[in-house]
Amino acid sequence: MMKIGKVEKYINDVIEREGGMTFILIDPCDHKTPETAIKTAKESVESGADLILIGGSIGAQGELLDAVAKGIKEQVNVPINIFPGNTSSITRYANSIYFMSMLNSRNAYWSTMAQTVAAPVIKKLGIEAIPTGYIVISPGGTVGWVSDANLVPRHKPQIAAALAMAGELTGNRIILTDCGSNPKDGHMPFEMIKAVSDSISVPYVVGGGFRTAEQAGKAIENGADAVQIGTAVENIADVRKKVEAIVKSIKAAGRKKV
Repeated sequence: MMKIGKVEKYINDVIEREGGMTFILIDPCDHKTPETAIKTAKESVESGADLILIGGSIGAQGELLDAVAKGIKEQVNVPINIFPGNTSSITRYANSIYFMSMLNSRNAYWSTMAQTVAAPVIKKLGIEAIPTGYIVISPGGTVGWVSDANLVPRHKPQIAAALAMAGELTGNRIILTDCGSNPKDGHMPFEMIKAVSDSISVPYVVGGGFRTAEQAGKAIENGADAVQIGTAVENIADVRKKVEAIVKSIKAAGRKKV
């Protein structure tokens, strides 16, 4: 059995101790410059974020990804975890990677082949791999299109729950549900979050459309263990104020769970 690494242990420990985590997603392509992406990550961590995710659906790769990841690593004291858009989204400057299987893709590439291609690179670079079951909820955004996802309807929480159970039973140690970046219908329904949470025993991360502190806190109240925040902190005037409010809400809800 693959041993649990430092980053995964850190995630498990914080969830057990505090009940909720704030993950800030930095997509280098969605920030005005690499410098603003690095600054956003730094200010987010200084405001209480527990972990930095780096990656994106299209374009987050190569020199740009390396430069931003390296710059962030020099500025923060929390783990940097890759949120891969494809096999090219690997950087030696990250601590770990969501080693993701797309649980509801129609294309086998996203469930087995991408992982096969990426595994030797990840092993060679010594990046910690965290087995992650990835589920895309309607409307799905760019990630839904790229991954040819059979999108889970927003009014069908039982489908998301069944996929999550399958993900856990096949060995994934994190379940991640995502509506895509800045979905027009907003974040996934709280009823669906609760259904997924009630169906699994591994850490559960939700992302896509969480823009306010209140929304993030309610996600934790309904059973999520961590909330991924991306668009809400991109290219805004006061990152610190925004992240501080989100962290405060998540930690308050987490304390009630603990």
